[in-house]
Amino acid sequence: MRKTLSILAAGLVVAGLAACSSGSPTASSSPSASAASTACINVKEGDASKAVTVSGAFGATPKVTIKTPLKASSLERSVAITGDGSEVKGGDSVDIAIAAYNGTTGKELIPATGFGGTGAQAIPVDATKYAPGLVRAVECLPLKSRVVIAGSAKEMFGAADISQLSIKATDPVVFVVDSIDKAPTRADGTPVAPKAGFPTVTLSKTGEPTITIPKADPPTTTQIAVLKQGDGEVVQSGDTVTVQYKGVLWRNGQMFDSSWSRGAPTPLQTTGVVKGFQKALEGQKVGTQVIAVIPPADGYGKTGQGDIKATDTMVFVIDILKTTR
Repeated sequence: MRKTLSILAAGLVVAGLAACSSGSPTASSSPSASAASTACINVKEGDASKAVTVSGAFGATPKVTIKTPLKASSLERSVAITGDGSEVKGGDSVDIAIAAYNGTTGKELIPATGFGGTGAQAIPVDATKYAPGLVRAVECLPLKSRVVIAGSAKEMFGAADISQLSIKATDPVVFVVDSIDKAPTRADGTPVAPKAGFPTVTLSKTGEPTITIPKADPPTTTQIAVLKQGDGEVVQSGDTVTVQYKGVLWRNGQMFDSSWSRGAPTPLQTTGVVKGFQKALEGQKVGTQVIAVIPPADGYGKTGQGDIKATDTMVFVIDILKTTR
């Protein structure tokens, strides 16, 4: 997934599988947002949110005009389009499209993302896990709604590191958010008998995997096995795929990255991840869960990354939830 998308949509720096210019993933970090709980909090309209004019159909990239400089010290929300879907509540996972603006200048913080039916971001409706501004934008409203939410960067992003967005905590920020649909959080395919020699996988009640490494040398080539067989659309090269995943090291079982730990699925492009992860995705059907054992040649090569040494074999369990192209 792109780093700019993760900073905005998650309110976090989440780039655990994003490709650098070399084609290797970057390291991840996941500070939690400071605000609140999963309880539904209805944010009221105010002068700041009313100073933003939005036009365009739901799902299409909005045309946004902001009366600058905006003054916003606390969260304010205006509903531009009231949807006809089910109400979004705390604890849900929701696909959203987002546009973000500097309230002082009216300029985009990053390009609008998720509109036009591509690249939607799944977020948990829990401000302890994701940017409070995004959570407050969608909760207590029906799906298919479009909202304007405004506040200080601190109010919008919570405790997340926003240094890459070139704004201060006191600067006003505006989000325009379309709540598209409830998002699946785990693969729903038919269980498949595990293959001999692979790490064993057990699932919690939420679907999060625990991976146990066998007492054996790792394979020298990438090995992939299906744990649940889905029956949805086939993932093609270049697709943006929404996944849940956990990655551990073969040598000690240590977890180095996990979308489960961040509280929501992750969208990523098959051509923007390490080769072994790409092999695990392409050709599989939505609803499938796979395990992939990836040696350095199909992972980080001779350089390693963070806690991952150049000699490390990685093991991923991946739930394939959605694919778009």
